Amino acid sequence: MFVNFSDIPGHENIYLDYLYEYDNVSRFFKANFRNKDEFLNIFKVVSEANITNRNNLADIIKSQYDNYTPSPKTINNIELLKSKKTLTVVTGQQLGMLGGPLYTFYKIITAIKLSTFLSERYDNFNFVPVFWLEGDDHDFNEIRHVNLINDKNDLQVFNYGNEVSEDEDRSSVGYIKIDDSINVFLDEIKQSIRNTEFTSGLFARLKTFYSPGKSLKDAFKELLFWLFDKYGLILFDPQDKNIKEIMKPIFRDELTNFRKHTETMVGVSAELEDLYHAQVKVRPVNLFYSTDGGRFLLDPVDNEFRLHKRRKRFSYDELMNLIETEPENFSPNVLLRPVCQDYVLPTAFYVGGPGEVAYFAQVLPLYDFFNVHSPVIYPRSSATILEKNIDSIIDKYNLSLNQAFWEPEALKKHVLASLSDITVDDIFGDATEKIDLVLDQLKEKLFEFDKTISDASAKYRQRIMSYLEELKGKAVDSQKKKYETTLRQVDKLSSTLLPNGSLQERELNFIYFVNKYGYEILDKIFEELAINKFEHQIISI
Repeated sequence: MFVNFSDIPGHENIYLDYLYEYDNVSRFFKANFRNKDEFLNIFKVVSEANITNRNNLADIIKSQYDNYTPSPKTINNIELLKSKKTLTVVTGQQLGMLGGPLYTFYKIITAIKLSTFLSERYDNFNFVPVFWLEGDDHDFNEIRHVNLINDKNDLQVFNYGNEVSEDEDRSSVGYIKIDDSINVFLDEIKQSIRNTEFTSGLFARLKTFYSPGKSLKDAFKELLFWLFDKYGLILFDPQDKNIKEIMKPIFRDELTNFRKHTETMVGVSAELEDLYHAQVKVRPVNLFYSTDGGRFLLDPVDNEFRLHKRRKRFSYDELMNLIETEPENFSPNVLLRPVCQDYVLPTAFYVGGPGEVAYFAQVLPLYDFFNVHSPVIYPRSSATILEKNIDSIIDKYNLSLNQAFWEPEALKKHVLASLSDITVDDIFGDATEKIDLVLDQLKEKLFEFDKTISDASAKYRQRIMSYLEELKGKAVDSQKKKYETTLRQVDKLSSTLLPNGSLQERELNFIYFVNKYGYEILDKIFEELAINKFEHQIISI
């Protein structure tokens, strides 16, 4: 079952046009993901590009697996990177706690299945899936929480560690060490969700990944390795010093030509703002420098560069020397990162969600400056897992799938209306009209006696309407009490399908489903998730 994204609230117009009205956005993108006639030419251009030492790249990735025992499929995919006929299907994500929201997994599954699809249809090329571990991001507050439905059927937020201020800690998330509070965090989750036959084993496994002393990046990587290595997914760490060595030409070019780059980006962003919206704020320089335990943007000031919101300054020559001697301390921002990614990897496709599609519209002009070929931006698969008990609620109240995704209060009102011959709104709407008419007639007749008394009727009208509204509120409360069980069921429906008013995939962590149904549920999702429908999929379990 599928639902058109246009029928689900909350999607930006640029994403909807990218999916369904590509001509409207074609000026911002370089390839239509639906136009298969363009693919072969793109593959040829990417395969012939000057990818820096493919053998070296494969060896670096292999070294990143020193503490792992990858599957034969993953080993083969890494080896394939040595061939000019091998292209990558890349996706990536911040290092969210316990894997982050479900859409991270859907991105990965899309990349894996798309690689298989392309490999089967284009015999002259190999396609391998790559996950870019975004460890350089420094927004710890954004990734420290996990959302789950607890044993009371309420959406609950679980936070690891303490929230930090922007000035307090700006270190790269990938390097943050997990402390002893991780066990408190995991135990709180375990005690709050339903206890099942899978609970103990699941949390024992999670504690092997998320244990004190490990970095958040290592824990995240181990989790993904456990779940997706069997499919040949290559987990790629761009924080590796050897990878930063490869990126040095990009860093130097950005530092040298940032004004030209920024001017172009500002122009594109302004055009996007007129038609849609600009996803990312354009900065003067798209580079971060890590020092003194933090990661800071570089701001141009008086022919020098200053760390953002810091006094520390560098000359151009100093920074160029640092790029040469310690490239591991430099990292791209969100707009330059795709260029770095596709300079290092032979990327044919990038699998992204709605937000990424929007920011690629801003970033694609940068590719020309760096002489890097941009990939096809492929929309990730999107899904809601529909459990039998939730499906039965939909059937019970004769709801369509589109209605199931309505805003919760609107859905409740609709369900209550379907259970009564006449609604509270109908009753009081009719009464309000009649009282309005009587008061208008009264005002007109009073005017014959005294204009002052006639004018004063407005004050009494206001009181009457206020009492009527108060009575309506009591009627609504009474109706809710009468249908208390119904409303609880609707709440359960909304909290599962649209938690926090967002799609399930953007809020819930995979633990919710694995804890209830076991690891096999992930295999079912993998098998059923469609990668070529470009609509929101409903997967029934």
